[in-house]
Amino acid sequence: MPDNTSIVMTTTQHRGVTVAALFLSLCSLIANANESVLNSIERRSDQLTDLSDLIWDLAEVGYQETRSSAALKSALEAEGFTIESGVAEIPTAFIASYGSGEPVIAVMGEFDALPGISQAALPYPKAVEGKHSAQACGHHLFGTGSLGAAIATREWLEQTGTSGTIQFFGTPAEEGGSGKVYMVRAGLFDNVDTVIHWHPASVNAADSASTLANRSAKFTFSGVSSHAASAPERGRSALDAVESMNFMVNLLREHVPASTRLHYVITDGGSAPNVVPNKAQSFYYVRHPDESSLRAIWDRVVATAEAAALGTSTTMSYEVIHGNYSVLPNDTLAQVMHKNLSAVGGVHYTETDLAFAKEIAKTLPDDALLAERAAQIKPYTSGVRGNGSTDVGDVSWTVPTVGMSAATWVPGTGAHTWQAVAAGRTPIGHKGMIVAAKSMALTAVDLFKNPALLSAAKDEFYSRRGRDFEYEALLGDREPPLDYRR
Repeated sequence: MPDNTSIVMTTTQHRGVTVAALFLSLCSLIANANESVLNSIERRSDQLTDLSDLIWDLAEVGYQETRSSAALKSALEAEGFTIESGVAEIPTAFIASYGSGEPVIAVMGEFDALPGISQAALPYPKAVEGKHSAQACGHHLFGTGSLGAAIATREWLEQTGTSGTIQFFGTPAEEGGSGKVYMVRAGLFDNVDTVIHWHPASVNAADSASTLANRSAKFTFSGVSSHAASAPERGRSALDAVESMNFMVNLLREHVPASTRLHYVITDGGSAPNVVPNKAQSFYYVRHPDESSLRAIWDRVVATAEAAALGTSTTMSYEVIHGNYSVLPNDTLAQVMHKNLSAVGGVHYTETDLAFAKEIAKTLPDDALLAERAAQIKPYTSGVRGNGSTDVGDVSWTVPTVGMSAATWVPGTGAHTWQAVAAGRTPIGHKGMIVAAKSMALTAVDLFKNPALLSAAKDEFYSRRGRDFEYEALLGDREPPLDYRR
């Protein structure tokens, strides 16, 4: 009769060997999958660079990104994606899809430029003659890097026979046009399980972070024109109304929460000093971390416009241009993204890159450039809130969403600057884009392979948002302002 203890020990030893072998096999599969994804993006790095440079050169502003959108669609179509164009009644918005069934993982890409800025790819200020817009927020890299991630994920799905759908959302007019909000409002994200995105920056980070909610409008005043010298009493100055509103809003700053941001420009102040202006306009942004608090502050800003019209005997109307929710963070997804960003690593400068960066650094508030900062990955943090705003916020209140940043700019560079434009068409910008593409693709693959991650992310999403939440766009039911940059 055999010794039972011996049998148990032998079986346990065999199981140990089997478990160890399975573990090693699993690690090998994961490593091979990751290597396949990374190699896919490396093989296409020149193509991605050329595409991002093309969109940098075009520098098309919000809702006018016809050629930029077409270039992205063409590249995706060549990789087997099916394209749905003109979604949400926006000619430059589109969805590219590959695969079938669940889960559905989406990657978002932007591509609009900013007006009123022009800069060559040089480490000193130099406008490009005849060019009045530029990629000062790096959206040419954003859209192209996301495209690279989507294509690498498609290739992995095909090679492994994994079920599911990878989508690329082409999202125009982020800069003040709220393109994604109209896509959310149209229900285009309703069947998506998770959304992945990124943004150019001067650091590499994948924090669990939020932003400020934001609403904007153009306040237009109408009065009565007259000769400013011979008959001023007959005039009712629309410019007086604009200035009155602006004065009252500046007084209001003392009586709103400290986290509020109020800013404006006068977009029309009249044409000649000797004519009392019968038309004048201010363009306002109002920001606050909380959407409901923002609505209350907004009502007070509108009240100043109404008071200004009353006090100057003019009339007032306003048009809401855009409105964005704050980003709803998701720690579950952010930790996955941070893990993958850390595995990919940061941006490494060549001597040429470093020479360019040092020249840029001389123009920044902190000129103590450390090349290592571009190569470092910022330690993971949760609960971070930036002072900017993005229409990614509305997406994040609809579906679990995760983002990251990559060092496409010289450390210390701010967005919407000539320095950001300049670096965006250099190897510094290109390398940051590739870091982002790799990190996002690895994150997408992790989510396809691990349903438990998706489930945990959704649980956190509902816990933060509430299951009874009903989305109501801050911009109301207005149609997309397709001419807001004209």
